[in-house]
Amino acid sequence: MREVQEFASQVIENVERVIVGKRAAIELMVVALLCEGHVLLEDVPGSGKTMLARSMAVSLGLEFKRVQCTPDLLPNDITGVSIFNQKSGEFEFRPGPIFVNLLLADEINRATPRTQSALLEAMQEQQVTVDGVSRSLPRPFFVLATQNPIEYEGTFPLPEAQLDRFLMRLSLGYPAPLEERQILVNLWREHPIYRLTKVVDGRGVLQLQQRVWDVHVDETLQEYIVSLAAATRSHPDLALGISPRGSLALFKTAQALAAVRGRDHVLPDDIKYLAPVTLTHRLIVHPEAELRGRTPKVILQEVLQRTPLDLGQA
Repeated sequence: MREVQEFASQVIENVERVIVGKRAAIELMVVALLCEGHVLLEDVPGSGKTMLARSMAVSLGLEFKRVQCTPDLLPNDITGVSIFNQKSGEFEFRPGPIFVNLLLADEINRATPRTQSALLEAMQEQQVTVDGVSRSLPRPFFVLATQNPIEYEGTFPLPEAQLDRFLMRLSLGYPAPLEERQILVNLWREHPIYRLTKVVDGRGVLQLQQRVWDVHVDETLQEYIVSLAAATRSHPDLALGISPRGSLALFKTAQALAAVRGRDHVLPDDIKYLAPVTLTHRLIVHPEAELRGRTPKVILQEVLQRTPLDLGQA
């Protein structure tokens, strides 16, 4: 898996020239890219979400576009529209911003449910349908959607079925004092994003995505993932547990993380490390449990602690 590791290291180190002190989040972004998944980035304004997306695109040499989601944004504003050409007497399709390798959907929860559905359908199907004609999206295709966890006025929260389509939910968080000081120094005269250059061929990620599937996952670890999912489905504080899509997300991301770290096999620690970012947003807590202060994060940690891992079968 040296090829995957070298690819990931180059991208991570290059993005770190712009995004200071967030190596773990950058690594997870690369993992999601290798899994052909999409990421929901939930954080306060000004924490570097847009710069992270731009830095990834530049490092990979891929086309990047940003869509600012608002309540008046229509599905066709994202997918594209057919316009009648008077000269030719025919309708011509003008592709929307979704026809790109890396799309940043900023504040996705400010778009209406209809627009959200159009975007998430494209994420799942890797194609869009306009006027009855299906058109494939370019590959690789990676969506980074953001939302502000603090301000909910005038927003349309993503339904559970649509949250389930995101491979991961991440948060950058505030930088440490020393990291924030380094950010001030980096931005003294010119933003480092303007000095960033391409370090890998982003098109090559398509072959690396296939290599990730070769990472070995022991039967014991497969059973462990299934046991975690079953434990959430029977948990008394949860109205909805992990779906099979969630189990597959944990399985695939564990393979990708192992490859990124130069291994040809998955470790138990990989699964435990990835469970919070791949599973938490798929859990729904009973209202009465919420009143007692129970959160998906706390419940998942309990499930991880209580679910046994039988290494004797390995």
